[in-house]
Amino acid sequence: MNTSVTEPEQHTRRLRLPSFGVQVLIGLVLGVALGLVARSIGADGVDASTGEVDPNWLTETLDTVGGTFVTLLRAVVPPLVFLAIVASIANLRDVTGAARLAWKTLTWFAITALIAVSIGIVLGLVLQPGDHTSVTSDAASAPSSSGSWLDFLTGLVPANVLGLEGYDNGDGTVGFSFNVLQILVIAIAVGIATLKVGEAADPFLAFVRSALTVVQKVLWWIILLAPIATVGLLGNAVASYGWDALSSLGTFTLAIYAGLLIVLLGVYPVLLRLNGLSVKQFFSGAWPAISLAFVSRSSVGTMPVTESVTERNLGVPRSYASFAVPLGATTKMDGCASIYPAISAIFVAQFFGLDLSVTDYVLIAFVSVIGSAATAGVTGATVMLTLTLSTLGLPLEGVGLLLAIDPILDMGRTAVNVAGQALVPTIVAKREGILDLATYDAPRGRTAWREDATTDNVAPGQEPVTASA
Repeated sequence: MNTSVTEPEQHTRRLRLPSFGVQVLIGLVLGVALGLVARSIGADGVDASTGEVDPNWLTETLDTVGGTFVTLLRAVVPPLVFLAIVASIANLRDVTGAARLAWKTLTWFAITALIAVSIGIVLGLVLQPGDHTSVTSDAASAPSSSGSWLDFLTGLVPANVLGLEGYDNGDGTVGFSFNVLQILVIAIAVGIATLKVGEAADPFLAFVRSALTVVQKVLWWIILLAPIATVGLLGNAVASYGWDALSSLGTFTLAIYAGLLIVLLGVYPVLLRLNGLSVKQFFSGAWPAISLAFVSRSSVGTMPVTESVTERNLGVPRSYASFAVPLGATTKMDGCASIYPAISAIFVAQFFGLDLSVTDYVLIAFVSVIGSAATAGVTGATVMLTLTLSTLGLPLEGVGLLLAIDPILDMGRTAVNVAGQALVPTIVAKREGILDLATYDAPRGRTAWREDATTDNVAPGQEPVTASA
């Protein structure tokens, strides 16, 4: 038998692209390099009418590339969240002990959040970031919007069935944004209603599942742009903020990333080992979602990839993962809702010379564990921070001190968020005896997180594989 490789086959192999994770890593390196180049070029000037700095052509290009990717993610978030939550709740009727699974999922959300916020408080007290900063009080300014318990509770009530909110652009036009938390409430109500209706809801559920498949396909096309978007997002961050802002808030940045790394590489591995799971297998399986989260700064936008790796790499049953992952993507925020607000609140208190009591630290933990749903959204943790500051009675102007480096911090925060969103369903499934250990322990293929059997659903240059690849 002739086993020689033909010239076209050799050409095809030469054109094979690196794996998705490697593409993202290449994008990270290029982003930093181009960002440094853009910063060295300098600004094109200052707008005489507004006093704002005009970015150079490279910075504008990087901003456009990264901003377009985030805009595309935002566009698919509303239908994605609604359809995923409705479908996941409907799937619970096929799960034995669904109520117990839901309760244990929320319990583990709270446990990991409590551990994360405790680490944040300890780091804030040890490193004292508010006392070791060169940022001045001139940078202090209250945010344009803030969170409070009343706003949080009233915000749960949908203003309309689409979860849309209108706002004045200031130039005579009206813009619209969506409230993910309200969409979540609407979807939960509709999902529960489908369970109560029974067989009469089957045609509706068939439509929801079909529509979800279509939306996820569109999102997959957007996700394929992530390596290119990485260049723009990270490059623009470096060009816009450089190292000046980081140096003035160096201790604060160190405290945040130290906390994130302790949770990601310390707490999570310990929890995995305590439950008899391989740490290496978890991170190799969850890496596509974690890396995309770092780049996109969007837990919700990363949700389809998180759910995919949770099912196909980590062995969590689809009927459970389709409920736990969407729920976690909107409420499970160890980075944004635990570590960040804890250290930030201590920073603000130290900066303004205010003393925090033991009760205040308990309140920080309480807000982080109970109020994490207030961070529901595409990017950022400002709402959670203002909710924490207002609960403690600390100056909201302190938020302005930290906004300069927020995009840089948000990358690490979101990566930890998503890692936790994959971790909790895996642990709960293991403890309940429903985790597919053969899938969890299987060797990772080049595209092991993609289960599709047709080349139409596989990234260019990669081979289709099965869940056990």
